[in-house]
Amino acid sequence: MTQSDITIVGGGPAGLMAAEVLAAAGHRVSVFEAMPTFGRKFLLAGKSGLNLTHSEDYVRFRTRFGVANDRLAAALDAFRPDDLRAWASGLGTQTFVGSSGRVFPTVMKASPLLRAWLKRLAEMGVALLPRHRLLRLVPGGCVFETPDGEREIHSRATLLALGGASWPRLGSNAAWAAGLRDLGIAIADFQPANCGFDVDWSENFRTRFAGEPVKSVCLTSSAGTTQGEFVISRHGVEGSLIYAHAAALRDRLATEGAASLQLDLAPGRSLEKISAALARLPARTSLSNRLRKAAGLDSVKAALVRECVPSIADADPATQAMTIKALTVPLRRPRPIEEAISSAGGVRWEEIDHHYMLSTRPGTFVAGEMIDWEAPTGGYLLTACLATGRAAAQGIDAWVGGRGSSPT
Repeated sequence: MTQSDITIVGGGPAGLMAAEVLAAAGHRVSVFEAMPTFGRKFLLAGKSGLNLTHSEDYVRFRTRFGVANDRLAAALDAFRPDDLRAWASGLGTQTFVGSSGRVFPTVMKASPLLRAWLKRLAEMGVALLPRHRLLRLVPGGCVFETPDGEREIHSRATLLALGGASWPRLGSNAAWAAGLRDLGIAIADFQPANCGFDVDWSENFRTRFAGEPVKSVCLTSSAGTTQGEFVISRHGVEGSLIYAHAAALRDRLATEGAASLQLDLAPGRSLEKISAALARLPARTSLSNRLRKAAGLDSVKAALVRECVPSIADADPATQAMTIKALTVPLRRPRPIEEAISSAGGVRWEEIDHHYMLSTRPGTFVAGEMIDWEAPTGGYLLTACLATGRAAAQGIDAWVGGRGSSPT
């Protein structure tokens, strides 16, 4: 058995941020990670340009977390997007605001930031221990599987930052959930978030258009109306516009058994103008040319209309215009959670006090995606992971200070 001051289980953004805060407060901190290296999902997210946070007005920013808005508010208030950018700058990573309002490192990748971060933590005395997979919690500590066999670590406090259930090949597989349930801790079932959806495309449409972007459209769901673009996939639909509505569409499929995309394929043109333009065209004009000339639809949009409404060529101009402005694309199911960018579900909020400590297990804290919250893409996920890691670390500091030197 080994004695530690603070044990952190999980070497992703939430766990590493907690380690930094605790080390700065003077604690001896050990971070245990199941994988051979730290921050693997963080690195993958940064391969095409790491989206750190979002520059939108903070009042709007803090509403992006759905039913968890109120519970996350204090952590987010204490670590806002501007604070995150300043923190990154302190690690030598300058940032810029993209045209969408998203914030990226100027180098457009995650590896320099992660290298600098791990170097800082090592210099602060944080022990970084890869290849340590959590087997179980025990009174006052944890048991890990290591290359040298089982190892039991006792500590004054433990933070679990084990991630959600998406991208299991990177270590985020929610294998921890069963063990916490065995301890009587309520866990909300995991569901895909920021995910694509299956659509019953015809083979001809799938073959011709899989991989094609559908640009400049408006999508309406119970989450509101958003303009953007998405991609036709072999299975259905995916991309940023879909992800912005994924939670609402997923929940409607679960509760009602049916959901669909409601698309405006020509958001810059009114229904009346499209209808009038269609009516002026000669009857012999092909459907593709009618849609292009009257509504500006490109080949993929025109094919999408024909795919979803096979009888559209025989419809009158008013009906054709209505279809363009309000196309219904029925969805079958969300794509598997293994493909999702993130997951919903995890430790239920009623199990956690305002310091991010498990109420029924004093001295054990949780942070990051293993808690039951979700957010759209756009930097919200990473910001909240870092903010909850920071908040949990402050809770641990208060707990250890109040408990003196006695192990939990």
